[in-house]
Amino acid sequence: MAAKIKKGDKVVVLTGRDKGRSGEVVQVNPTEGRALVRGVNMVKRHTRQTGTQEGGIISKEAPIQLSNIAIADPKDGKATRVGFKILDDGRKVRVAKRSGDLIDG
Repeated sequence: MAAKIKKGDKVVVLTGRDKGRSGEVVQVNPTEGRALVRGVNMVKRHTRQTGTQEGGIISKEAPIQLSNIAIADPKDGKATRVGFKILDDGRKVRVAKRSGDLIDG
């Protein structure tokens, strides 16, 4: 099955403490149903100093459920559902249901 959310997509958070915020997908883990979104779902981690890394309290992104994010519409940036369409040249592309615009391609 084709993925509806991929690395590099601009997404909007639908629920949770970051509701309404948007960011770029850095990583997707389809087996766990989670994605890492830049600047969203920030958590603080207390890390020990190592030879290569400085210790202290570091803010970093935590994975967020795929059901809690939606693709941002290419036209207006609002959340949209994703559909699929087969073009004349045989390619299968993702389409924004809200505006009908192509998401990739």
